[in-house]
Amino acid sequence: MKTNPAVDSAKLSLLLNELRLPAIQVMWPQFAEQADKEGWPAARFLAAITEHELAERDRRRIERHLAEARLLPGKTLETFEFEAVPMISKAQVMAITAGDTWLEKGANLLLFGPPGGGKSHLASAIGLALIETGWRVMFTRTTDLVQKLQVARRELGLEAAINRLDRFHLLILDDLAYVTKDQAETSVLFELISARYERRSMLITANQPFGEWGRVFPDPAMTLAAVDRLVHHATIFELNVESYRRREAIERKRGPGRPPSYATPANVAS
Repeated sequence: MKTNPAVDSAKLSLLLNELRLPAIQVMWPQFAEQADKEGWPAARFLAAITEHELAERDRRRIERHLAEARLLPGKTLETFEFEAVPMISKAQVMAITAGDTWLEKGANLLLFGPPGGGKSHLASAIGLALIETGWRVMFTRTTDLVQKLQVARRELGLEAAINRLDRFHLLILDDLAYVTKDQAETSVLFELISARYERRSMLITANQPFGEWGRVFPDPAMTLAAVDRLVHHATIFELNVESYRRREAIERKRGPGRPPSYATPANVAS
């Protein structure tokens, strides 16, 4: 009994669509042609098209995760000037982005330093590297998230809003210090920190060291409790360097032809 190739192709397209295999649906004729020319055994043909499907799924997943992460554009580990921040070990940062034990344990990363020192760049770059290895990340200014959580509290949905953030293995809170010293704001921030404690990881950037967090949390007991939860399982980086933006402005004034100068790190033991 003769078969009709056109009918078979149409039927296969319908079956692949039903099975939700869009990459195979598009590419199988090309792979089949190559297999016929080169005399591939059936197992090799099936392996090739399924590998292609899995690669496409990974690509689409990363695209979705990048879209939801809201990272800072153009901020990568490749573009971060590690030589300008000698107190930060590039090897340690690369190990953090390559490893997964700390994320599985809900450990935290804390980045301290003056404005313009590269904290946000490094935080976003770490987030990007983790997304590329399969983790889900969300980057947000702390004030923006706190305001959303306050709205959720007024609508009696704070717990649900915090639970929805559980889908992110790493939550990056940028510029913690800019949260106003207001009981309503700091209480939702504290509830978020408490809810993720030892369950989901956080990366926090802040201009002030812990000793000045009383400016963020109005209640000393709340300050102590927040710090305790954040540092219990944490890696802390201090970027004690002159502002990138200020340094770039100085270099522009110098004009071309002069060697770049980097700030001398402050408070770094030799």
